[in-house]
Amino acid sequence: MAAVFHYGSDRLTVSTSLAIANGTCKGIIDEQAIKRVTAAEQEVNQIVNSGQVVYGINTGFGILASTAISAEDTSLLQHKILQSHSVGVGQALAPEVAKLMLITKMHSLAQGYSGIRLATLQRIGWHIDNDIIPIVPEKGSVGASGDLSPLAHLFLPLIGLGEVLVPDAASKGYLRRPAADYLASCGLTPLSLGPKEGLALINGTQFILSFAIKAVQRLHNCLEAADIIGAMSLEALTGTKTPFDLRLHALRPFAGNQLVAQRLRILLKDSAIMASHVDCGRVQDPYSLRCMPQVHGASRNSWLHLNELTQIELNAVTDNPILLEGGEAISGGNFHGQPLALPLDYACVAAAELGNISDRRCYLLLEGKWGLPLLLMQNVGLNSGYMIPQYTTAALVTENKTLCFPASADSIPTSLGQEDHVSMGSISGRKVNQIVDNLEYILAIELLSAAQAIEFRRPLKSSALLEFAHSYLRDHVSFAKEDRIFAVDVEKAASLLRSFDFVHSVSQCATEQGVALNKGYEQFAL
Repeated sequence: MAAVFHYGSDRLTVSTSLAIANGTCKGIIDEQAIKRVTAAEQEVNQIVNSGQVVYGINTGFGILASTAISAEDTSLLQHKILQSHSVGVGQALAPEVAKLMLITKMHSLAQGYSGIRLATLQRIGWHIDNDIIPIVPEKGSVGASGDLSPLAHLFLPLIGLGEVLVPDAASKGYLRRPAADYLASCGLTPLSLGPKEGLALINGTQFILSFAIKAVQRLHNCLEAADIIGAMSLEALTGTKTPFDLRLHALRPFAGNQLVAQRLRILLKDSAIMASHVDCGRVQDPYSLRCMPQVHGASRNSWLHLNELTQIELNAVTDNPILLEGGEAISGGNFHGQPLALPLDYACVAAAELGNISDRRCYLLLEGKWGLPLLLMQNVGLNSGYMIPQYTTAALVTENKTLCFPASADSIPTSLGQEDHVSMGSISGRKVNQIVDNLEYILAIELLSAAQAIEFRRPLKSSALLEFAHSYLRDHVSFAKEDRIFAVDVEKAASLLRSFDFVHSVSQCATEQGVALNKGYEQFAL
């Protein structure tokens, strides 16, 4: 039976959000949340009936905040805001990201500070439970006043407009359908929004937040993979584990650095390859091997910062105005995306640097030093070996560098100057996931290269964990005796990383051996 999460009452986490999205956790609205939601709805109705002027309830929006709206037009106003703000462009969001937007918005609204009606929440819940995902274009939000355009598109189906993705059993994918047609086929009619509802739906940071959730999940997986793959490269290059000494890292105790050093010590423990060159006389390894704790660790510290702030945002109320007990309405700026925009830009650099150092290790593996064949193949000349895959890592690393310009460093005024500073955090969230797309390919190429190199150390073996990692890859990609279409190998290796299978399988192997790779550093758990 699926776990249960109570919208508006329980504390939402990254893992729980993802679990609701994939159907392993069921989100429901409990009685406490229903009472809060109903009370806030009644407060909105009292404002309308009393004639009290409150932004977005009986006024226009943005620069039109001083324009009064009659009581009889308040519902039409909320309908029109979804129409007028649906100006997104570009490709549709991945279904999981759009569904995360529904989930995180549902939790925010169910806390009872937004004036939303229970019937509206229940319709959003229907979309989540039945995996009916609205089409949301990826571009058009400036990340302040909320993610206005993407959220407007997200909720067009509530009023019978826009399009939805419907699960298709035959293709195991989705079919794109007009929302009105699909609602009618399900016996559902479009909602007529109440006062404040349209504004509550489109004000908020759920577009930025959903990309942050994916960044937290995906970058965590890449960080775990980078340690394993980096250890394999170190083994293949007969490097030393001395720089990972516990005593050394106690003198500069950044938590991320200490965790990576611990993981490398465990991953390399009892390696026959490591023992074979203990007296080789090599004094120091290149930085890309020696400084893995410092570089991977710094990226882990960035991940930790993003994760902590994402967890706060997951449980925040980010629309405007906010309704407090007693009917007081406060107009503020909780919709401003800057608190997530900055850490997302920081995470862009962290992810890019993880790829940068991985590319350097790929290069080292090709040099033909320390007993390895040039380009990791015996008959080079006729064969190019692994020379050209490193061209790809070089290209991807440079592309990632160009994506590291912080979107949050820019601001363009909107709404005729009323909204004169915006976060651009929506771009930050999209960019970090683009960088992770490239990072997964970079790490996949290092994994292929390291696995190829290790086979030239036979009959010596790596540690038990690295031997498992090597054999796991070999179940999908064979040793290359001569050139072939390496793009096929890269896609296979990348899919193992992208699906989380590689990291999960190595971690499971460690658990079965009674080894805790991350013991003592639970703050870095997902």
